[in-house]
Amino acid sequence: MSGLDSFRMDGKVALVTGAAGGLGSAIARALADAGASLALSDIDADGARRAAEEIRRRGGRAEHFHHDVTSEQDWHQVIAACGATLGGLDVLVNNAGIETSGLLTEFALVDLQRLQSVNVEAALLGCKHAARLMSVKEGGRGGVIINISSAAALGGAVGMSAYGATKGALRAFSRHAAVELARLGTGIRVNSIYPGFIGTAMGLNNLDEMVALGVQPDREAAEAVILGMQLLPERGEPRDVAAGVLYLASDASRWVTGTELVIDGGLTAA
Repeated sequence: MSGLDSFRMDGKVALVTGAAGGLGSAIARALADAGASLALSDIDADGARRAAEEIRRRGGRAEHFHHDVTSEQDWHQVIAACGATLGGLDVLVNNAGIETSGLLTEFALVDLQRLQSVNVEAALLGCKHAARLMSVKEGGRGGVIINISSAAALGGAVGMSAYGATKGALRAFSRHAAVELARLGTGIRVNSIYPGFIGTAMGLNNLDEMVALGVQPDREAAEAVILGMQLLPERGEPRDVAAGVLYLASDASRWVTGTELVIDGGLTAA
């Protein structure tokens, strides 16, 4: 297999969390367009259903599941359904996440705990249960786990201490998981992705939070500051991150594990 053929996902089954919209739905479409069968999960069950219906309209195969990623029981049920309904699992994209900003001196403990639960603990639960189904030592086919972190894990910004801390924890976890699953001979690769400013609802909400914190006078000014820090002067789009996921999910990256793919328009390089 060589060239573009190595990006094909025919015969593969992929689970994407947080798939109701934004990055998740774009990632799911990219994998489906490459031939994968999709399991789309989200706490927004109607949104996951609509995303699955769109993939089926495009000629792909997709199932949807209600999924609270902070619930281990939900993880057990969704992973089991992948095996029973779709015939296994080859790719897990831990995309579900939340962002809450706030000044360090005023940040509420309950908000930090919620960030930790969704952004870190949920990814650990996903890796735990997906690895059991994927592992060649347990009769699986091996596979790929991709954790969606953030450029906030790689640099500092006003109001982002708590969020950045959870995404930094996910960065460290991804490396440890890659080493453990490789050394134990599971046949599972683990990599992480670091998006910068993407024009999703979450990305635009961050602009509003900058205004609310008094960091910038309005949304336009907030966006201008971020774009001015990048090397490429435009917003990222969900398809930019989806392309990175497709590379890491496919055989094009068969010799890549424990690595970090930064997709941020050059924000953290400047």
